[in-house]
Amino acid sequence: MRVLLVVLAVPVLLLGLLWVFQRRLIYLPDTSAAPPAAAVIPGARDVTLVTEDGLRLGAWYVPGTHPVSVLIAGGNAGNRRHRAPLAVALAAHGHPVLLMDYRGYGGNPGGPDEEGLHLDALAARRFLDAAGGSRVVYFGESLGAAVVTRLATRRPPDGLVLRSPFTDLAAAGRVNYPFLPVGTLLRDRFPLAEQLAGVRVPTVVVYGSGDTIVPPELSRRAAESAGGPVEVVEVAGAGHNDLSLLTGPEVVGAVLKLARR
Repeated sequence: MRVLLVVLAVPVLLLGLLWVFQRRLIYLPDTSAAPPAAAVIPGARDVTLVTEDGLRLGAWYVPGTHPVSVLIAGGNAGNRRHRAPLAVALAAHGHPVLLMDYRGYGGNPGGPDEEGLHLDALAARRFLDAAGGSRVVYFGESLGAAVVTRLATRRPPDGLVLRSPFTDLAAAGRVNYPFLPVGTLLRDRFPLAEQLAGVRVPTVVVYGSGDTIVPPELSRRAAESAGGPVEVVEVAGAGHNDLSLLTGPEVVGAVLKLARR
């Protein structure tokens, strides 16, 4: 009986630990302070985003002459330095670019969770409104695709680019942790497909055919849920973290095409 109790207690203990520490598996921030914006992106400046719950988040803003601004929301890892090449590529076409960092990322205060990231994105949109961005395209990478999709339900953009989106976090989690009851354990859900169904703006879904972190079928299913006009762009052979899915012509071109529309 004692052995049986031990055998039963071990998986219960492990599941309990996963419940408590799951956000450490979901969010992998580079917490180091970001360098000055101008040291990384010519002409960029450091700005502060103020969230509804009182956090002051560092971000980078690149002014431009084009009437369409671009809000870039990164994935679950790294910080804004890792998305700087995309900002440079878009700024080269004159687009004002806001490169945000979530709470807990890039030296920002707080710890990430689903509701917190939504407040961070809302703060980013308010900044662009104050900066005079009358037209805005949202760009979301992986987890950031879910963040900007939810933002779009509350503050619709003029266009939406989703790079490597999933249908919801549980679906992506089952791919990476197939031995865990992910759907039962998750506290942060990120129901991208469900929310995208209510978004009516032009949307482009870009994914890599070689992605093993967010498989192509998840991105295609996310695209199928779009409530507005949607275009799907497959980057042949590209994996989730390949440079071609950051600054490749398909990715940059998707943003530029929406801006022209």
